[in-house]
Amino acid sequence: MNGLGQDLSALLGAEKVKTAPEDLFFYSSDATHYFVSHAPDAMVLPEATGDVCTTLKYAYDHALPVTPRGAGSGLSAGCTPIKGGIVLDMKRMNGILEINRGNMTARVEAGVVLANFHRTVEKQKLFYPPDPQSLEVCTLGGNVATRAGGPRGVKYGTTGNYVLGLEVALADGSVINTGGICVKQSVGYDLTHLMTGSEGTLGVITRINVRLLPLPAARKTAIAVCETVEQAATLVSEIIASGVVPAKLEFLHKGGMGLINIFIPNKVPITGEAYLMIELDGGPAQVDEDAKHLKALCERMKAQEVRLVGSDQEAESYWKARQNLNPILMAVFKKMINEDITVPRDKIPEMFRAVENISKQVGVSIGMGGHAGDGNIHPVILLPQISDELDQKAAAAIEQIVKAGLALGGTVSGEHGIGLHKAQFLIQELGEVQVEILKRVKQAFDPKGIMNPGKIWLEA
Repeated sequence: MNGLGQDLSALLGAEKVKTAPEDLFFYSSDATHYFVSHAPDAMVLPEATGDVCTTLKYAYDHALPVTPRGAGSGLSAGCTPIKGGIVLDMKRMNGILEINRGNMTARVEAGVVLANFHRTVEKQKLFYPPDPQSLEVCTLGGNVATRAGGPRGVKYGTTGNYVLGLEVALADGSVINTGGICVKQSVGYDLTHLMTGSEGTLGVITRINVRLLPLPAARKTAIAVCETVEQAATLVSEIIASGVVPAKLEFLHKGGMGLINIFIPNKVPITGEAYLMIELDGGPAQVDEDAKHLKALCERMKAQEVRLVGSDQEAESYWKARQNLNPILMAVFKKMINEDITVPRDKIPEMFRAVENISKQVGVSIGMGGHAGDGNIHPVILLPQISDELDQKAAAAIEQIVKAGLALGGTVSGEHGIGLHKAQFLIQELGEVQVEILKRVKQAFDPKGIMNPGKIWLEA
């Protein structure tokens, strides 16, 4: 064990500290391992807020970088310790501390796995909507730190819409409690939502207060088969404009639908270029009425087929396959790069056309998918082999995709965060003045610059 490990072990206990090379290698990147990796010098597994504070105070006194980490499932290199130092793995802080039915709120520790939290609150007929595709492994702390989204964002919004208060350990080891458990609060600057999306650059989120909703009584899934990508994109806009707001409205290329077909009992005919997966929820009568309206609209827009899935079990198979589409693609291609662009919903057809043109001009295959109902598009650059030439083409495609999204009034990240992967584009969206303000905010919270350094904006 190195000197840093010995110091931390003396402070925390040896069972909470890892310095073996094989352990540190595991923490050298998030899901963008193809993009950048760097092993930390030590890893700490805190079991309580006090452990986090002790670690931070030591790091602050010795000016050591600290990188907070949830499940490492992020797609922006946000928890990659590019400056070395200490990684704080929060997964042992996984207590669901309170579910308050009367107040419709819950208090949790940062390491709670999202799917476990979903199942726990749903047993009480309550509902926590945020549902990033990595929900079976990702943690609520990571979700809050990146302001994560998911398919249900179209109707229910993203993680930030549900955070009421936070316990945060600051760079020097002190602790603040922001917000609270009230639905309404107007007291000073909104530090709760400043920390939400701060990606570990201002402090370490240790506890979270979230609001809950009643669990919808009924759900129904529909599949629309579209002749062209443009028809599917236009149909997305028409569905939203019609007044039916689905809980989920997902777009898939025919290749993605073909892979999903492997895992579902009733295969969808691969006769179109694009597919929409739609979930409606609410009261039973309302869901039935919305389903009829949706089917009629799709037929009027000349979709090739509209399938209303018959059973909840069959519907679950569709959504489970959709959730696992990325791992399936990773098994097919040598390398894939997930992009994350959001545009106004009425600009979705234009964005889809732009990505198709970029794919042809640059000469790389780009799969199209995403949470189209809220304008969040995930172009996926698919590389059949690893080479410098293809990497250069992928980089050129990413730059053009970002430029196209911004030109349509969009944003460079809808739910993955900035991390390191999107840092080069931050100034294009925010401009120099806003980026300078962000730097001043970080200086106020983290004067020594130890918290997840090198993220969100590029350092000179």
